[in-house]
Amino acid sequence: MHAEAAERSLKTIDATCPLVTKVHHEAKRFASQGTQILLIGHAGHEEVEGTMGEAPEVTTLVQTPDDVEGLDIPEGTNLAWLSQTTLSVDETMETVDRLRKKFPLLMDPPSDDICYATQNRQLAVKQIAGAGCDLMIVVGSQNSSNSVRLVEVALEAGAKASHRVDNAGEIDPAWLEGVNTVGVTSGASVPDDLVQGVLHFLESKGYPAAVEERLTEETLQFALPPELRKDLRRSAVND
Repeated sequence: MHAEAAERSLKTIDATCPLVTKVHHEAKRFASQGTQILLIGHAGHEEVEGTMGEAPEVTTLVQTPDDVEGLDIPEGTNLAWLSQTTLSVDETMETVDRLRKKFPLLMDPPSDDICYATQNRQLAVKQIAGAGCDLMIVVGSQNSSNSVRLVEVALEAGAKASHRVDNAGEIDPAWLEGVNTVGVTSGASVPDDLVQGVLHFLESKGYPAAVEERLTEETLQFALPPELRKDLRRSAVND
C-alpha cells in the first residue's frame, strides 16, 4: 500500500496503533534473525493479517491452545511467539504455556503484546461480574475481538447473562426482565458517546445512575503521527 501510494505521489499517514506497530517491528526483527514465529491470533483479523504480512515466510498462525498439538516444526528450530494485541489474556497465556511445553526453547517477545486497555477491561469485567451481576452489556462491534471476548469473560466470571451491542438501539428490553444489576463495559476503541447512550437508556428504564468501577488509571498517551505534528506546527505558525 505504501509503495502504491508513493507511485501516485499521495501523502500517507500511518495511524496504526503503536502497540500493533511494536508487534510488527518484533516480527521483522525475529525474521531477520532467522527465527520462526508462532503468531497467536484469529484468522482473518485485520491485525493478524498485517502482522503476518511483515514476515509471511516464517510466520505460523496459532488460533487456539488446541492448535498447538498439530504443529509440525523440526526439532532445533529457533522459535518465538507473538500475539494479536486484543486477545484474552487468559487464553493467550494458556496457548503460550502449551507452546512452551512442546517447544521448551521458545523465545518470548521483549514485552507483553496484549493491549493494556484490553487487559484492564477484562479485569474490570471479572470484578463486576464476580460481584453478582445479573446482566453484562458490552458495547462494541461484532468484528472487535476484544468486545466479543468481554462477553465471554463476563459469563466465565459469573454474570447470569451477557450481550454485545453496537449501541443502545440494539438492547432487547426482554434482557432486562427480572434484572436488578446491570454491568456496562465497552471494547477498547469504542467512542464514549455510545457507552453513554447505553447508560441513558438504562436510566430511562428505571435503573439508577451508573457507579464507575476503576481498577487502574490509564495514563499512557500516544503521540500524533509525525505528519500530523508537522501540519499542526505549520498551522500554528501561520496563525
